[in-house]
This record gives sequence, C-alpha cells and structure tokens, in this order.
Amino acid sequence: MLLFGLLLLTSALAGQRHGTQAESNLSSKFQYSSNKEQNGVQDPQHERIITVSTNGSIHSPRFPHTYPRNMVLVWRLVAADENVWIQLTFDERFGLEDPEDDICKYDFVEVEEPSDGTILGRWCGSGTVPGKQISKGNQIRIRFVSDEYFPSEPGFCIHYNIVVPQFTEAVSPSVLPPSALPLDLLNNAVTAFSTLEDLIRYLEPDRWQLDLEDLYRPTWQLLGKAFVFGRKSRVVDLNLLKEEVRLYSCTPRNFSVSIREELKRTDTIFWPGCLLVKRCGGNCACCLHNCHECQCVPSKVTKKYHEVLQLRPKSGVRGLHKSLTDVALEHHEECDCVCRGHTGG
Repeated sequence: MLLFGLLLLTSALAGQRHGTQAESNLSSKFQYSSNKEQNGVQDPQHERIITVSTNGSIHSPRFPHTYPRNMVLVWRLVAADENVWIQLTFDERFGLEDPEDDICKYDFVEVEEPSDGTILGRWCGSGTVPGKQISKGNQIRIRFVSDEYFPSEPGFCIHYNIVVPQFTEAVSPSVLPPSALPLDLLNNAVTAFSTLEDLIRYLEPDRWQLDLEDLYRPTWQLLGKAFVFGRKSRVVDLNLLKEEVRLYSCTPRNFSVSIREELKRTDTIFWPGCLLVKRCGGNCACCLHNCHECQCVPSKVTKKYHEVLQLRPKSGVRGLHKSLTDVALEHHEECDCVCRGHTGG
C-alpha cells in the first residue's frame, strides 16, 4: 500500500512539471520577442559599417528566399562625403512575418537616424512595400530582427544611393523643425516632396503614421464637395470630340496654376501646390467677326472643387494644423473668338 502511494505521488509531480513546461512553451515566443526588442537590436557589436560612395544594396540572408530564424543584423551606412544624404528604396519583393495587432513584434526591419536615435520606421508583413527613407545627415542605420519562430519569404532588399540636398535650409529637420520655418521657406520645402507619405513623415517624424490615417478617416458630415459632386453623372463634352481638328484654335486647354496665387492665400500652404485647370487658349485666325482683332475668351465658366492637403500655422502655439480641404478653381468649359474689348456671353 505504501509503495502504491509513492507511485501516485511521483506521477502527480511529473504531470505538474509537464504542465509547467507546456505553459512555458506557450509564452516563450512573447518573452523571447520582448527580450530581443530590448537588447538584441541595441547591440553595437553586431553593427556592420558600410562606406557609401556609389549605389548599392543590402538584404536579408538568402533573399529572395526564406530568411534564417533567430537573427539580429545591424548595418550602418556612412557616406564618404559629409555634405550628402543617403536615400533608401525598398525592393518591391518584400515579406516578413505578419504583425500582431498592427505592431511589428517578432520579425521586422527598422531604420534609425543615428544623429538623434529617431526611429524613421519599422516594417513587417507583406501588405505594402515601405516608402523611401532619407537620412538627415550622411549616416543611417538599418536593423533586421528575426525570432525563433515562423520565418517568411522573400525577406527584404534595400537599395541605397547618395542624395545631394537641394533645400538644406528649408528641409533639414536638424536645423529647424518644420513648424518653426518661415511660411515661404516651408512652402518651398513642401513642394519638393513627391508623395504624401514622405511629406507627412517630414512634418511629423514621430507620429506620421497616425497623422496619415487621420487625414483619410473623415466622417460623412465632413466629406468634401469633390467627393459628393464626383458622384453625379457626367455629361459628354462634345467640344472634346473636335479637339484634334481645333488643336490650334480657340479651345479650353490644360494650364498649371498655383493654388496660393489663384486664391491669394499667403497664410496657407497647399499640397500639391499646383493643379491643372481648363483655360482658354489658342488663336482666332478664322474669326468670323468683322473687327480689327479677335481674342479668345471663355463663354462658359464653371467652378470645380479639388481636394488637397491644407497646412495652416496654429494660432498662439508652434505647430501646423493639417486637414483635407476643398478648393474651388475656375475652369473654362467653352471658348469663343470675339472682338478685342468685348467679353463672351
């Protein structure tokens, strides 16, 4: 009887140890990831310094195939010239382990600005390819982390090249934050950006993703006229059918106009800063009127709404108020040749 009791006790203790081990396995991924985030990516001994004097690329091991598990790799790109920047462009083939709750916790690639430790971005998953990144100075750091679970493919490849600053005084955040720049200088800097993501990243480097999401999350009450009016049925403009034969006559044509100049708004910045509008152009060589000189004037004018990004200084505090807004611009729908000094009907 005593022997039977000892066997039961031994079995119970073994089961408890097995249960503890199973619980440990379930949580090991989360503990491991947390330790890596705090320690592994900060280890300078893993840093590889690459001198940048021409174009090149770095990539995850085995790219474009499945990368190894349980890795921490750090590259520091240093331009040979101190007066240039480094631009990073991600290859279209991009795929790491998916995020959890929209947060890259396990496998990710991260770009850091070495001068102040700012994290320019952290990416994982395979939904979208990260946008271009530009350093503030002549250095930039890249980290790649993979945990001991679920590697993916193809990994990543980052192409790098040298960029010569064109708007050093206006664009470089190391000189002045964007909101502290004079409005005209800020307008020049804003105009230089080719994508909305790059612009918002420049204006709000610490919370650019949240700002970008807020811009595209309007309620129905705030939907602009450009959205509502765009739902209306469009009537075919018969004038367009004759555009080829009237190419050099008096017709509506595309013109690029500055929004600030059109609206006379020097207190506000718009992005994009210029838009295409239809304006009358061409000659009146075949003018039917019996007068000394004919001129091309609009006979039908409409206002169209365009949705753009608006940047306005905040009243009393430093910062910029960002919002999507509608601007109404004049479009010439029809044009006529009339005697100079007269206007169209």
